[in-house]
Amino acid sequence: MAISGYFTCTAITAAIAFAPAAATAKVIDQSDSGFTVAHTVQVAATPADVWKMLRMPQNWWSKEHSWSGDAANFWLDSQAGGCFCEKLPDGGSGVGSVQHARILFAKPGQMLRLSGAFGPLQGEALNATLTIQIKETPTGSALRFDYVVGGYMRFKVAEIAPAVDKVIGEQLRGLAGALGGALSPTRDEKTDEGAGKPTADAPDAQEEPGLDAAVADLVKEEPKTEPE
Repeated sequence: MAISGYFTCTAITAAIAFAPAAATAKVIDQSDSGFTVAHTVQVAATPADVWKMLRMPQNWWSKEHSWSGDAANFWLDSQAGGCFCEKLPDGGSGVGSVQHARILFAKPGQMLRLSGAFGPLQGEALNATLTIQIKETPTGSALRFDYVVGGYMRFKVAEIAPAVDKVIGEQLRGLAGALGGALSPTRDEKTDEGAGKPTADAPDAQEEPGLDAAVADLVKEEPKTEPE
């Protein structure tokens, strides 16, 4: 999606046009004011190894979704308030930098939450949150990326959401690849996927096990009854 070191609306259009139809299935919610995309994968790595790799985006975040065109320019400070940033090499007028996101919550081996509108969304009046959950499994770890975007933007949600979904999915695949590759789903998990249900081992966006109630802000609320 990056062209000549930056993101463009033309590239977004191309991503929409050539994205596989299955990519849009991961847009789990959308409205006129925003959308949510979610992706899960399982890897053979331990949660500790996943966490170590998460802190090195230069090894897994795609250079195609950078401003400099070189993944080596990424870095991440995995403490609250820290930066997921990118260095812009000196082009003759000095070294520049980009903040892709800032760290909101970091619990090693369990969850990393970042606030940041990626790529062309950065120029819009949006709030965007990427929650990365890690759950230990008998074969390694299950990972889930949830990216929630809301606010005002000049893109049409129905068009931008599938493109963003494709980008977020690509980053999770990059992370899985850096950890040795994704594990194949079991027969039961394939059945669940075909039915549109999350896998048994995948972290649930509505439940963040191990988190204090004060920060479990994704816990499902009881449905509200409408007045008669």
